[in-house]
Amino acid sequence: MTHIAHPYALRLGILNDWKSRWFDKRKYRDFLKIDTLLREWLAKELSSILVDSIEIERSPNILHVIIKTSQPGLLIGRGGEGAEKLKEKIKKFVMRHDEKKANAKLNIKLSIEEIRAPETHAHIVAKMVVQDLEKRIPFRRTLKTGIEKVMANKNVKGIKIALKGRLDGSEMARYEWLRKGRIPLQTLRADIDYGTETAFLPYGTIGIKVWIYKGEVFSDADKERNAGETA
Repeated sequence: MTHIAHPYALRLGILNDWKSRWFDKRKYRDFLKIDTLLREWLAKELSSILVDSIEIERSPNILHVIIKTSQPGLLIGRGGEGAEKLKEKIKKFVMRHDEKKANAKLNIKLSIEEIRAPETHAHIVAKMVVQDLEKRIPFRRTLKTGIEKVMANKNVKGIKIALKGRLDGSEMARYEWLRKGRIPLQTLRADIDYGTETAFLPYGTIGIKVWIYKGEVFSDADKERNAGETA
């Protein structure tokens, strides 16, 4: 029996950092539950915006939410009005789901970071595929145009996009995928971004998975050793 490992989780502590950066031994369970619910709610609230990731940091009285997106203007709004409204919504949501009052004196800090090269981020590419499928574009054309758009970036070494469901309204669900370049999933120093999304179409849902390989990352010790070998 095969065991599938999440490419992001497999590289935690090696190439990737945790998306929740805090530790509280007494309130760990409560904070973890709120973080999970908050991410799910924000994903629905910002479904129309191309968001790559939502990161959460905590200090004793501050909840810091970091949203990384390629469309910061849509999120910030005119004069920062959109960001202020979102901050108030986040505070109300956290207080409503705080059963044990673990966040009684909580202040919300919201940071919105712009992604300069959205085609190198798997979640954003997956959302682009969702938008194309919802516009009724044939799935094969969506796969080809998506891959060509991503591979046009010189930092990308390989990409794979997989679709699963009733593609083009067929009677039977099937699995289709397209790959270009290399995707070394079992190499831990390989910088692989992975993202999943779901397209909701009149004839059912279609699952989208995207893998983007951006080269290998070497530690300083590896670089020194390689330099010594080539000298």
